[in-house]
Amino acid sequence: MDWKLKTKSGNETKKLAMDLAKMLSGGEVICLSGELGSGKTTFVQGLAEGLGITMPIISPTFTIVREYIGRLLLFHVDAYRLSNLSAKDIQRQIGLLDYMERGGVVVIEWADLISDALPPERLEIIFEHTKDGRILNFVPRGEFYKRLVGELFRKGDEKK
Repeated sequence: MDWKLKTKSGNETKKLAMDLAKMLSGGEVICLSGELGSGKTTFVQGLAEGLGITMPIISPTFTIVREYIGRLLLFHVDAYRLSNLSAKDIQRQIGLLDYMERGGVVVIEWADLISDALPPERLEIIFEHTKDGRILNFVPRGEFYKRLVGELFRKGDEKK
């Protein structure tokens, strides 16, 4: 199935992420990919807001992982500088699996650059620029994420 949504503004992208955040219970891995400025960090900001996090969300480029406390823990990972490392080195450097086991939500920007280090079950969201906004292509990996995306799209259809 084709799971694509179009957003026309940063606020729409944040709202979509807020809707997704309300459906999360902890332990989820959300992997974001797309060119620079395509809306990945904006999406994370909406996700954080939906989790009740009030701290400003900024890209963790130089710290690699930022941790936020809300209804659930949010681990915001920026994989941009990790692309030259092996999956084993990524685990050793940042303990990606350790974050996943802490029961929060792990959201990874530039996830496509570390695809070998990602768990097989995850939600991938690919961001594309358009002339009047962006397209978010949801790629659920595993049954749990297929149900999650299906529910998100059903709720979106109900609002129309």
